[in-house]
Amino acid sequence: MNTFLVILLIAAMIATVVALVRGIIAFLQESTAEVKGEGPSKAALKSNRMMQQRIFFQAGAILIVVLILFMAGRT
Repeated sequence: MNTFLVILLIAAMIATVVALVRGIIAFLQESTAEVKGEGPSKAALKSNRMMQQRIFFQAGAILIVVLILFMAGRT
């Protein structure tokens, strides 16, 4: 069970990094669109969505760490 949780934790950490990188890229595209004066763009919406996903994945990773620590304390 601990192996499964560790694998799940690694997957959550990777998902967090991917969402963070995608959010940063979208943010940079959004900044370029704002300089051109185009207003809210698809990139802005994508940036917000990626950052929301990052928060979700981080929360999942924290919960998995708590589960691992809880299970380690019980043995």
